[in-house]
Amino acid sequence: MTLSTDPRPALAPDPTSARAPHHISARRRTLALLAIALGGVGIGASEFATMGLLPGMAQGLLPAQMSSDPEAGIARAGLLITAYALGVVVGAPVLALLSVRWSRTSMIVALAVALAAGTVLSAAMPSFELTVLARFVAGIPHGAYFGVASLLAASLMGPGSQGKGVAVALSGLTVANLIGVPLMTALGQVAGWRIVYLVIAAIFVLTVLALRWTLPPQPPIAGRRAVDEVVALRRLQLWIIMGIAAVGFAGGFAVFSYVADITTQVSGAPAAVVPWVLAAAGLGMTLGNILGGITTDRSLRGTLLIGFPIYVAALVGLFFAAPGSLTGLLIGFFAVNAASSALGPALQTWLIRVAHRSEVLGASLNHAAFNVANALGAALGGAVIAGGLGYRAPMVVAILLASTGFVLVVATLLALRLRSRHTLAVLREHESTYTGSLPAVGDASDEAALTRTDAIPVPVGG
Repeated sequence: MTLSTDPRPALAPDPTSARAPHHISARRRTLALLAIALGGVGIGASEFATMGLLPGMAQGLLPAQMSSDPEAGIARAGLLITAYALGVVVGAPVLALLSVRWSRTSMIVALAVALAAGTVLSAAMPSFELTVLARFVAGIPHGAYFGVASLLAASLMGPGSQGKGVAVALSGLTVANLIGVPLMTALGQVAGWRIVYLVIAAIFVLTVLALRWTLPPQPPIAGRRAVDEVVALRRLQLWIIMGIAAVGFAGGFAVFSYVADITTQVSGAPAAVVPWVLAAAGLGMTLGNILGGITTDRSLRGTLLIGFPIYVAALVGLFFAAPGSLTGLLIGFFAVNAASSALGPALQTWLIRVAHRSEVLGASLNHAAFNVANALGAALGGAVIAGGLGYRAPMVVAILLASTGFVLVVATLLALRLRSRHTLAVLREHESTYTGSLPAVGDASDEAALTRTDAIPVPVGG
Protein backbone atom coordinates (compact mmCIF):
# COMPACT_ATOMS: atom_id res chain seq x y z
CA MET A 1 0.00 0.00 0.00
CA THR A 2 1.23 3.48 -0.83
CA LEU A 3 0.24 6.86 0.46
CA SER A 4 -0.27 9.94 -1.68
CA THR A 5 1.20 12.56 0.60
CA ASP A 6 2.00 16.22 0.45
CA PRO A 7 5.45 16.85 1.98
CA ARG A 8 4.12 20.08 3.48
CA PRO A 9 1.86 19.94 6.54
CA ALA A 10 -1.70 20.61 5.43
CA LEU A 11 -2.45 23.26 8.00
CA ALA A 12 0.97 24.68 8.78
CA PRO A 13 1.79 28.05 7.21
CA ASP A 14 5.07 28.65 5.49
CA PRO A 15 7.29 30.06 8.25
CA THR A 16 8.99 32.40 5.80
CA SER A 17 5.69 33.84 4.60
CA ALA A 18 4.63 35.50 7.82
CA ARG A 19 7.67 37.28 9.17
CA ALA A 20 5.82 39.51 11.59
CA PRO A 21 8.01 42.56 12.27
CA HIS A 22 7.65 42.46 16.05
CA HIS A 23 10.78 44.57 16.44
CA ILE A 24 9.11 47.73 15.14
CA SER A 25 7.22 50.13 17.36
CA ALA A 26 3.43 50.27 17.47
CA ARG A 27 3.57 53.76 15.96
CA ARG A 28 5.62 52.63 13.00
CA ARG A 29 3.39 49.61 12.51
CA THR A 30 0.36 51.89 12.36
CA LEU A 31 2.08 54.21 9.88
CA ALA A 32 3.10 51.24 7.72
CA LEU A 33 -0.50 49.99 7.63
CA LEU A 34 -1.68 53.49 6.70
CA ALA A 35 0.91 53.66 3.90
CA ILE A 36 -0.31 50.34 2.51
CA ALA A 37 -3.91 51.56 2.72
CA LEU A 38 -3.00 54.84 0.97
CA GLY A 39 -2.14 52.88 -2.16
CA GLY A 40 -5.59 51.32 -1.93
CA VAL A 41 -7.11 54.81 -1.79
CA GLY A 42 -5.39 55.65 -5.07
CA ILE A 43 -6.44 52.36 -6.68
CA GLY A 44 -10.03 52.76 -5.52
CA ALA A 45 -10.17 56.31 -6.82
CA SER A 46 -8.65 55.28 -10.16
CA GLU A 47 -11.01 52.34 -10.64
CA PHE A 48 -14.30 53.67 -9.32
CA ALA A 49 -14.05 57.37 -10.16
CA THR A 50 -14.16 56.28 -13.80
CA MET A 51 -17.70 55.02 -13.17
CA GLY A 52 -18.84 58.35 -11.76
CA LEU A 53 -17.09 60.27 -14.55
CA LEU A 54 -18.22 57.98 -17.37
CA PRO A 55 -20.77 60.41 -18.93
CA GLY A 56 -18.16 63.20 -19.02
CA MET A 57 -15.49 60.89 -20.45
CA ALA A 58 -17.95 59.72 -23.10
CA GLN A 59 -18.77 63.32 -24.02
CA GLY A 60 -15.10 64.23 -24.26
CA LEU A 61 -13.83 61.14 -26.11
CA LEU A 62 -16.91 60.17 -28.16
CA PRO A 63 -18.66 63.48 -28.93
CA ALA A 64 -20.17 62.43 -32.28
CA GLN A 65 -21.67 59.20 -30.95
CA MET A 66 -22.98 60.87 -27.80
CA SER A 67 -24.79 63.49 -29.88
CA SER A 68 -26.44 60.91 -32.17
CA ASP A 69 -27.04 57.97 -29.77
CA PRO A 70 -26.27 58.68 -26.10
CA GLU A 71 -27.16 55.19 -24.84
CA ALA A 72 -24.82 53.55 -27.35
CA GLY A 73 -22.13 56.10 -26.47
CA ILE A 74 -22.39 55.33 -22.74
CA ALA A 75 -22.30 51.59 -23.44
CA ARG A 76 -19.17 52.01 -25.59
CA ALA A 77 -17.54 54.21 -22.96
CA GLY A 78 -18.01 51.27 -20.59
CA LEU A 79 -15.00 49.75 -22.39
CA LEU A 80 -12.86 52.11 -20.30
CA ILE A 81 -14.02 50.19 -17.22
CA THR A 82 -13.66 46.82 -18.91
CA ALA A 83 -10.13 47.61 -20.16
CA TYR A 84 -8.94 48.49 -16.66
CA ALA A 85 -10.48 45.32 -15.28
CA LEU A 86 -8.81 43.19 -17.95
CA GLY A 87 -5.48 44.80 -17.09
CA VAL A 88 -5.95 43.62 -13.52
CA VAL A 89 -6.85 40.11 -14.70
CA VAL A 90 -3.70 39.86 -16.83
CA GLY A 91 -1.36 41.63 -14.44
CA ALA A 92 -2.29 39.90 -11.16
CA PRO A 93 -0.99 36.38 -11.91
CA VAL A 94 1.87 37.49 -14.17
CA LEU A 95 3.35 39.96 -11.69
CA ALA A 96 2.78 37.54 -8.81
CA LEU A 97 4.89 34.94 -10.62
CA LEU A 98 7.59 37.44 -11.56
CA SER A 99 7.84 38.69 -7.98
CA VAL A 100 8.62 35.41 -6.19
CA ARG A 101 12.33 36.27 -5.91
CA TRP A 102 11.64 39.85 -4.83
CA SER A 103 11.39 41.26 -1.36
CA ARG A 104 7.74 42.07 -0.72
CA THR A 105 8.64 45.55 0.47
CA SER A 106 10.55 46.24 -2.75
CA MET A 107 7.76 44.74 -4.82
CA ILE A 108 4.98 46.87 -3.36
CA VAL A 109 7.02 50.06 -3.89
CA ALA A 110 7.66 49.11 -7.54
CA LEU A 111 3.96 48.41 -8.03
CA ALA A 112 3.04 51.82 -6.59
CA VAL A 113 5.43 53.46 -9.08
CA ALA A 114 3.78 51.54 -11.93
CA LEU A 115 0.33 52.61 -10.74
CA ALA A 116 1.41 56.26 -10.83
CA ALA A 117 2.79 55.90 -14.36
CA GLY A 118 -0.33 54.18 -15.69
CA THR A 119 -2.60 56.84 -14.23
CA VAL A 120 -0.59 59.65 -15.82
CA LEU A 121 -0.93 57.86 -19.17
CA SER A 122 -4.69 57.69 -18.65
CA ALA A 123 -4.81 61.47 -18.23
CA ALA A 124 -2.64 62.18 -21.26
CA MET A 125 -4.05 60.04 -24.09
CA PRO A 126 -5.78 62.14 -26.80
CA SER A 127 -8.22 59.59 -28.28
CA PHE A 128 -10.76 57.08 -27.00
CA GLU A 129 -8.82 54.06 -28.28
CA LEU A 130 -5.55 55.20 -26.70
CA THR A 131 -7.32 56.00 -23.44
CA VAL A 132 -8.76 52.48 -23.41
CA LEU A 133 -5.20 51.14 -23.86
CA ALA A 134 -3.93 53.40 -21.07
CA ARG A 135 -6.64 52.15 -18.72
CA PHE A 136 -5.56 48.57 -19.49
CA VAL A 137 -1.95 49.46 -18.62
CA ALA A 138 -3.05 51.26 -15.44
CA GLY A 139 -4.86 48.13 -14.27
CA ILE A 140 -1.91 45.75 -14.62
CA PRO A 141 -0.31 46.46 -11.18
CA HIS A 142 -3.65 46.61 -9.32
CA GLY A 143 -4.11 42.96 -8.36
CA ALA A 144 -0.49 42.30 -7.50
CA TYR A 145 -0.43 45.42 -5.29
CA PHE A 146 -3.39 44.22 -3.23
CA GLY A 147 -2.00 40.69 -3.13
CA VAL A 148 1.33 41.79 -1.69
CA ALA A 149 -0.40 44.41 0.49
CA SER A 150 -2.67 41.77 2.03
CA LEU A 151 0.29 39.57 3.00
CA LEU A 152 2.31 42.49 4.35
CA ALA A 153 -0.66 43.77 6.36
CA ALA A 154 -1.33 40.29 7.76
CA SER A 155 2.31 39.99 8.87
CA LEU A 156 2.13 43.41 10.51
CA MET A 157 -1.11 42.49 12.29
CA GLY A 158 0.36 39.27 13.67
CA PRO A 159 -0.75 35.61 13.85
CA GLY A 160 -4.45 34.77 13.91
CA SER A 161 -5.51 37.98 12.18
CA GLN A 162 -5.35 37.05 8.51
CA GLY A 163 -8.90 38.24 7.84
CA LYS A 164 -8.27 41.53 9.62
CA GLY A 165 -5.00 41.96 7.72
CA VAL A 166 -6.82 41.51 4.41
CA ALA A 167 -9.44 44.01 5.59
CA VAL A 168 -6.72 46.55 6.44
CA ALA A 169 -5.22 46.14 2.97
CA LEU A 170 -8.66 46.62 1.42
CA SER A 171 -9.55 49.52 3.71
CA GLY A 172 -7.93 52.03 1.37
CA LEU A 173 -10.24 50.81 -1.38
CA THR A 174 -13.29 51.33 0.79
CA VAL A 175 -12.16 54.71 2.11
CA ALA A 176 -11.58 55.77 -1.48
CA ASN A 177 -15.20 55.00 -2.24
CA LEU A 178 -16.40 56.78 0.88
CA ILE A 179 -14.42 60.00 0.41
CA GLY A 180 -12.10 59.90 -2.59
CA VAL A 181 -14.47 58.82 -5.36
CA PRO A 182 -17.23 61.34 -4.49
CA LEU A 183 -14.65 64.14 -4.27
CA MET A 184 -13.00 63.05 -7.52
CA THR A 185 -16.37 62.86 -9.25
CA ALA A 186 -17.26 66.36 -8.07
CA LEU A 187 -13.83 67.62 -9.16
CA GLY A 188 -14.24 65.95 -12.55
CA GLN A 189 -17.61 67.60 -13.10
CA VAL A 190 -15.95 70.99 -12.52
CA ALA A 191 -12.38 70.61 -13.85
CA GLY A 192 -12.60 67.61 -16.17
CA TRP A 193 -11.72 63.94 -15.86
CA ARG A 194 -8.09 64.39 -16.96
CA ILE A 195 -7.38 66.55 -13.88
CA VAL A 196 -8.86 63.80 -11.73
CA TYR A 197 -6.38 61.23 -13.05
CA LEU A 198 -3.47 63.60 -12.39
CA VAL A 199 -4.62 64.06 -8.79
CA ILE A 200 -4.83 60.27 -8.40
CA ALA A 201 -1.31 59.92 -9.81
CA ALA A 202 -0.14 62.32 -7.07
CA ILE A 203 -1.70 59.99 -4.47
CA PHE A 204 0.39 57.13 -5.84
CA VAL A 205 3.55 59.26 -5.63
CA LEU A 206 2.77 59.95 -1.97
CA THR A 207 2.22 56.21 -1.49
CA VAL A 208 5.69 55.45 -2.85
CA LEU A 209 7.28 57.88 -0.40
CA ALA A 210 5.21 56.62 2.55
CA LEU A 211 5.98 52.96 1.83
CA ARG A 212 9.71 53.59 1.57
CA TRP A 213 9.67 55.50 4.85
CA THR A 214 7.50 53.22 7.00
CA LEU A 215 7.71 49.59 5.84
CA PRO A 216 10.24 47.41 7.67
CA PRO A 217 12.37 45.47 5.17
CA GLN A 218 11.44 41.87 4.42
CA PRO A 219 14.12 39.79 2.66
CA PRO A 220 13.17 37.64 -0.32
CA ILE A 221 12.14 34.08 0.49
CA ALA A 222 15.18 31.96 -0.25
CA GLY A 223 14.83 29.22 -2.84
CA ARG A 224 11.41 30.26 -4.15
CA ARG A 225 10.78 29.87 -7.87
CA ALA A 226 7.92 30.78 -10.16
CA VAL A 227 7.15 27.10 -10.62
CA ASP A 228 6.46 26.86 -6.87
CA GLU A 229 3.72 29.47 -7.24
CA VAL A 230 2.25 27.80 -10.33
CA VAL A 231 1.56 24.67 -8.27
CA ALA A 232 -1.48 26.42 -6.80
CA LEU A 233 -3.07 26.63 -10.25
CA ARG A 234 -3.50 22.85 -10.21
CA ARG A 235 -6.00 23.11 -7.37
CA LEU A 236 -9.56 22.85 -8.65
CA GLN A 237 -10.87 24.56 -5.53
CA LEU A 238 -8.87 27.69 -6.34
CA TRP A 239 -10.55 28.01 -9.75
CA ILE A 240 -13.97 27.41 -8.20
CA ILE A 241 -13.44 30.21 -5.66
CA MET A 242 -12.31 32.54 -8.44
CA GLY A 243 -15.46 31.63 -10.37
CA ILE A 244 -17.61 32.44 -7.34
CA ALA A 245 -15.98 35.86 -7.01
CA ALA A 246 -16.12 36.57 -10.75
CA VAL A 247 -19.80 35.71 -11.15
CA GLY A 248 -21.07 36.86 -7.77
CA PHE A 249 -19.41 40.27 -7.69
CA ALA A 250 -20.29 40.90 -11.34
CA GLY A 251 -23.79 41.63 -10.09
CA GLY A 252 -22.67 44.64 -8.12
CA PHE A 253 -20.58 45.94 -11.00
CA ALA A 254 -23.46 45.59 -13.47
CA VAL A 255 -25.19 48.42 -11.61
CA PHE A 256 -22.24 50.31 -10.12
CA SER A 257 -20.60 50.78 -13.52
CA TYR A 258 -23.57 52.90 -14.59
CA VAL A 259 -24.28 54.61 -11.27
CA ALA A 260 -24.24 58.09 -12.82
CA ASP A 261 -26.89 57.29 -15.41
CA ILE A 262 -28.97 55.20 -12.99
CA THR A 263 -29.01 58.21 -10.66
CA THR A 264 -30.21 60.63 -13.32
CA GLN A 265 -32.32 58.36 -15.55
CA VAL A 266 -33.91 55.95 -13.03
CA SER A 267 -34.19 58.06 -9.89
CA GLY A 268 -34.60 61.37 -11.72
CA ALA A 269 -31.99 63.17 -9.63
CA PRO A 270 -29.65 65.84 -11.05
CA ALA A 271 -26.04 64.98 -11.92
CA ALA A 272 -24.84 66.98 -8.90
CA VAL A 273 -26.28 64.22 -6.68
CA VAL A 274 -24.00 61.51 -8.14
CA PRO A 275 -21.14 62.20 -5.66
CA TRP A 276 -23.58 61.71 -2.77
CA VAL A 277 -24.73 58.38 -4.18
CA LEU A 278 -21.09 57.35 -4.50
CA ALA A 279 -20.49 58.46 -0.91
CA ALA A 280 -23.38 56.27 0.28
CA ALA A 281 -21.90 53.35 -1.66
CA GLY A 282 -18.46 54.10 -0.19
CA LEU A 283 -19.84 54.19 3.35
CA GLY A 284 -21.38 50.78 2.72
CA MET A 285 -18.08 49.45 1.41
CA THR A 286 -16.17 50.77 4.41
CA LEU A 287 -18.51 49.32 7.02
CA GLY A 288 -18.94 46.07 5.10
CA ASN A 289 -15.17 45.59 4.81
CA ILE A 290 -14.67 46.08 8.56
CA LEU A 291 -17.48 43.67 9.37
CA GLY A 292 -16.22 41.13 6.83
CA GLY A 293 -12.73 41.16 8.31
CA ILE A 294 -14.11 40.43 11.78
CA THR A 295 -16.59 37.74 10.74
CA THR A 296 -14.08 36.00 8.44
CA ASP A 297 -11.70 35.42 11.35
CA ARG A 298 -14.61 33.96 13.31
CA SER A 299 -16.20 31.85 10.55
CA LEU A 300 -15.27 32.01 6.89
CA ARG A 301 -18.09 29.67 5.91
CA GLY A 302 -20.67 31.53 7.97
CA THR A 303 -19.65 34.84 6.40
CA LEU A 304 -20.28 33.40 2.93
CA LEU A 305 -23.54 31.63 3.73
CA ILE A 306 -25.07 34.65 5.45
CA GLY A 307 -23.44 37.39 3.37
CA PHE A 308 -24.50 36.22 -0.08
CA PRO A 309 -28.27 36.09 0.64
CA ILE A 310 -28.07 39.58 2.16
CA TYR A 311 -26.21 40.75 -0.97
CA VAL A 312 -28.91 39.32 -3.27
CA ALA A 313 -31.67 40.81 -1.12
CA ALA A 314 -29.99 44.22 -1.28
CA LEU A 315 -29.94 44.10 -5.09
CA VAL A 316 -33.62 43.18 -5.15
CA GLY A 317 -34.32 46.09 -2.80
CA LEU A 318 -32.39 48.46 -5.09
CA PHE A 319 -34.45 47.34 -8.09
CA PHE A 320 -37.73 48.17 -6.38
CA ALA A 321 -36.64 51.24 -4.38
CA ALA A 322 -34.57 53.22 -6.90
CA PRO A 323 -37.17 54.31 -9.51
CA GLY A 324 -38.19 57.88 -8.79
CA SER A 325 -36.74 57.84 -5.27
CA LEU A 326 -33.40 59.36 -4.36
CA THR A 327 -33.73 58.01 -0.80
CA GLY A 328 -34.34 54.51 -2.13
CA LEU A 329 -31.33 54.83 -4.43
CA LEU A 330 -29.05 55.97 -1.60
CA ILE A 331 -30.15 53.21 0.76
CA GLY A 332 -30.01 50.64 -2.02
CA PHE A 333 -26.46 51.45 -3.09
CA PHE A 334 -25.35 51.56 0.55
CA ALA A 335 -26.80 48.11 1.25
CA VAL A 336 -25.49 46.49 -1.95
CA ASN A 337 -21.96 47.71 -1.40
CA ALA A 338 -21.96 46.89 2.32
CA ALA A 339 -23.01 43.31 1.62
CA SER A 340 -20.58 42.75 -1.26
CA SER A 341 -17.65 44.29 0.64
CA ALA A 342 -18.29 42.05 3.64
CA LEU A 343 -17.74 39.08 1.33
CA GLY A 344 -14.38 40.38 0.04
CA PRO A 345 -12.14 39.42 3.00
CA ALA A 346 -13.79 35.99 3.18
CA LEU A 347 -13.13 35.14 -0.46
CA GLN A 348 -9.56 36.49 -0.39
CA THR A 349 -8.77 34.57 2.81
CA TRP A 350 -10.25 31.42 1.28
CA LEU A 351 -8.03 31.82 -1.77
CA ILE A 352 -4.90 32.38 0.31
CA ARG A 353 -5.64 29.25 2.34
CA VAL A 354 -6.24 27.12 -0.72
CA ALA A 355 -3.10 28.45 -2.42
CA HIS A 356 -0.97 27.31 0.57
CA ARG A 357 2.66 28.27 -0.07
CA SER A 358 1.69 30.05 -3.30
CA GLU A 359 0.09 32.76 -1.19
CA VAL A 360 1.22 35.77 -3.26
CA LEU A 361 -0.44 34.23 -6.30
CA GLY A 362 -3.51 33.32 -4.27
CA ALA A 363 -3.86 36.80 -2.82
CA SER A 364 -3.41 38.38 -6.26
CA LEU A 365 -5.86 36.06 -8.00
CA ASN A 366 -8.68 37.32 -5.81
CA HIS A 367 -8.31 40.72 -7.44
CA ALA A 368 -8.05 39.13 -10.86
CA ALA A 369 -11.38 37.41 -10.19
CA PHE A 370 -12.79 40.63 -8.75
CA ASN A 371 -11.95 42.44 -11.97
CA VAL A 372 -13.28 39.66 -14.15
CA ALA A 373 -16.45 40.53 -12.26
CA ASN A 374 -15.85 44.21 -13.04
CA ALA A 375 -15.41 43.53 -16.76
CA LEU A 376 -18.29 41.06 -16.91
CA GLY A 377 -20.67 43.29 -14.98
CA ALA A 378 -19.82 46.39 -17.03
CA ALA A 379 -20.15 44.45 -20.29
CA LEU A 380 -23.48 42.81 -19.44
CA GLY A 381 -24.90 46.00 -17.94
CA GLY A 382 -23.84 47.93 -21.04
CA ALA A 383 -25.31 45.25 -23.31
CA VAL A 384 -28.81 45.50 -21.87
CA ILE A 385 -28.63 49.30 -21.95
CA ALA A 386 -27.45 49.29 -25.58
CA GLY A 387 -30.23 46.79 -26.35
CA GLY A 388 -32.79 49.43 -25.44
CA LEU A 389 -33.94 47.81 -22.18
CA GLY A 390 -33.26 50.94 -20.15
CA TYR A 391 -31.05 51.81 -17.19
CA ARG A 392 -33.04 49.64 -14.79
CA ALA A 393 -32.22 46.47 -16.72
CA PRO A 394 -28.68 46.12 -15.28
CA MET A 395 -30.29 45.59 -11.86
CA VAL A 396 -32.03 42.46 -13.15
CA VAL A 397 -28.71 41.23 -14.56
CA ALA A 398 -27.13 41.93 -11.17
CA ILE A 399 -29.72 39.89 -9.27
CA LEU A 400 -29.22 36.90 -11.57
CA LEU A 401 -25.42 37.04 -11.30
CA ALA A 402 -25.34 37.41 -7.51
CA SER A 403 -27.85 34.56 -7.12
CA THR A 404 -25.67 32.34 -9.30
CA GLY A 405 -22.68 33.18 -7.10
CA PHE A 406 -24.61 32.10 -4.00
CA VAL A 407 -25.61 28.81 -5.64
CA LEU A 408 -21.94 28.16 -6.42
CA VAL A 409 -20.97 28.87 -2.79
CA VAL A 410 -23.55 26.43 -1.42
CA ALA A 411 -22.65 23.73 -3.95
CA THR A 412 -18.92 24.10 -3.24
CA LEU A 413 -19.26 23.95 0.55
CA LEU A 414 -21.54 20.93 0.30
CA ALA A 415 -19.08 19.18 -1.99
CA LEU A 416 -16.20 19.92 0.40
CA ARG A 417 -18.16 18.56 3.37
CA LEU A 418 -19.01 15.37 1.51
CA ARG A 419 -15.40 15.03 0.43
CA SER A 420 -14.08 15.49 3.96
CA ARG A 421 -16.47 12.82 5.27
CA HIS A 422 -15.43 10.41 2.53
CA THR A 423 -11.75 11.09 3.24
CA LEU A 424 -12.25 10.47 6.96
CA ALA A 425 -14.04 7.21 6.21
CA VAL A 426 -11.14 6.05 4.03
CA LEU A 427 -8.62 7.04 6.68
CA ARG A 428 -10.51 5.08 9.34
CA GLU A 429 -10.66 2.07 7.08
CA HIS A 430 -6.86 2.14 6.87
CA GLU A 431 -6.27 3.30 10.44
CA SER A 432 -3.68 0.63 11.02
CA THR A 433 -1.33 2.32 8.53
CA TYR A 434 -1.08 5.44 10.71
CA THR A 435 0.54 6.19 14.01
CA GLY A 436 -1.09 8.71 16.28
CA SER A 437 -4.54 10.24 15.96
CA LEU A 438 -6.38 10.66 12.69
CA PRO A 439 -6.56 14.09 11.05
CA ALA A 440 -9.70 15.91 12.19
CA VAL A 441 -11.19 16.43 8.73
CA GLY A 442 -14.78 15.57 9.50
CA ASP A 443 -15.68 18.38 11.87
CA ALA A 444 -18.25 20.53 10.11
CA SER A 445 -17.27 23.51 12.24
CA ASP A 446 -13.64 23.45 11.17
CA GLU A 447 -13.13 26.07 8.48
CA ALA A 448 -9.66 24.75 7.69
CA ALA A 449 -11.12 21.34 6.92
CA LEU A 450 -13.53 22.91 4.46
CA THR A 451 -10.81 24.87 2.72
CA ARG A 452 -7.87 22.50 2.80
CA THR A 453 -9.25 19.05 2.18
CA ASP A 454 -7.36 18.87 -1.10
CA ALA A 455 -4.09 18.68 0.82
CA ILE A 456 -5.06 15.77 3.11
CA PRO A 457 -3.17 12.56 2.31
CA VAL A 458 -5.47 9.84 1.02
CA PRO A 459 -4.52 6.13 1.03
CA VAL A 460 -4.57 4.52 -2.41
CA GLY A 461 -4.00 0.99 -3.62
CA GLY A 462 -4.93 -2.32 -2.01
